[in-house]
Amino acid sequence: MYQPLADKIRPMELDDMVGQQHIIGENGLLRRILASGSVPNMIFYGPSGIGKTTLAQIIANKTSRRLVKLNATTATTADIRDVAAQLDTLLAPEGVLLYLDEIQYFNKKQQQSLLEFIESGKITLIASTTENPYFYVYNAILSRSTIFEFKPVTPADVAKAARRAFRLCARERHFKIELEEGVVDHIAVACGGDVRKAINAVELLCAASSVEDGCMKVALADAESVTQKSSNRYDRDGDAHFDIVSALMKSMRGSDPDAAVHYLARLLEAGDLTGACRRILCSASEDIGLAYPMAVPIVKACVDSALQLGLPEAQLPLSEAVILLATWPKSNTAMTAISRARVDVRAGKARTVPREMQNVHADGTGFEREQGYRYPHDYPGHWVAQQYLPDELKDARYYEYGDNRTEQAAREYWEKIKGK
Repeated sequence: MYQPLADKIRPMELDDMVGQQHIIGENGLLRRILASGSVPNMIFYGPSGIGKTTLAQIIANKTSRRLVKLNATTATTADIRDVAAQLDTLLAPEGVLLYLDEIQYFNKKQQQSLLEFIESGKITLIASTTENPYFYVYNAILSRSTIFEFKPVTPADVAKAARRAFRLCARERHFKIELEEGVVDHIAVACGGDVRKAINAVELLCAASSVEDGCMKVALADAESVTQKSSNRYDRDGDAHFDIVSALMKSMRGSDPDAAVHYLARLLEAGDLTGACRRILCSASEDIGLAYPMAVPIVKACVDSALQLGLPEAQLPLSEAVILLATWPKSNTAMTAISRARVDVRAGKARTVPREMQNVHADGTGFEREQGYRYPHDYPGHWVAQQYLPDELKDARYYEYGDNRTEQAAREYWEKIKGK
């Protein structure tokens, strides 16, 4: 029966694992917990292929509890009842260690069905998820579990796993192996920190490589072909999407054009034209704002061009927009002003509109009285002092001029007109 290479070389001890040294290293918290002999309820959170399942199996091997594996994409409440039926029987005299993969696919009712047994300690839960558990895991489960975040494995560690995989392939096929220079390094980088993906690439390369005089030769060109685009971790609805669009916007706000173009490239490689356009449009008003008001129509023109062109040509106007946003002066005064104003509105401070500001066309409805509105264009400088805000907020100040040239010029102009 076929067994994937990634499963054949799955580590059986903590010391054999690559990556995750922040939790299983010499002084890692999880290593110390396991050394104490206790196995708490745990949630492993992180991208795929970085050791969550492997670590769960290592933990299971070190406990006397019966190991049951379920995948939430296919498991049902009936499967959980079957697990519970094993408790206090000869099948599981010491309880059950339940490894629940992709727990985010269990709905609230299914997750709640575990609570009684987790509470009593008869089931120890080790759940894994590629999505933020605080968004997808029921609070009662979270409160009874310890969350460990798994991180993408470094290229250096992935290279160790890839070399080990090549050696095993060569030994199984009874061939020597000759790797073109750069093969392992390319796989280590191109897999994007996903060890499973790297080992799968090794397996494919070994299957496709030519054998001459008892030597299996692996070409760099084949490695590049097998791993194309695999380094770009992306899920349009998952954490990777929000991390990248957040990094794009923060890079533009932070005036780093190189980082901004990098994250734009990652979005475009994933085909997420909409996600890129939305953040770029938002940044024009949120981060550039009144420092350069023309940013909005210019960026809008770039986005419109990108949407009309489609990929790959869309990369040109979007790159232009991102670089402009990253290098233009910044101001968040518009965002700050509307945020402050909305706080007062939500607090109920906005009540009657001053009579002077009310709709003059309503004066013939039986409530006639002089409105008292003064038309600014009838006065020097097109300005006259009068109260615009409601009485409760007449002294409120929401907008503060930014320290950029454009807003300072506007400040000086109005201070002169208003005689300050």
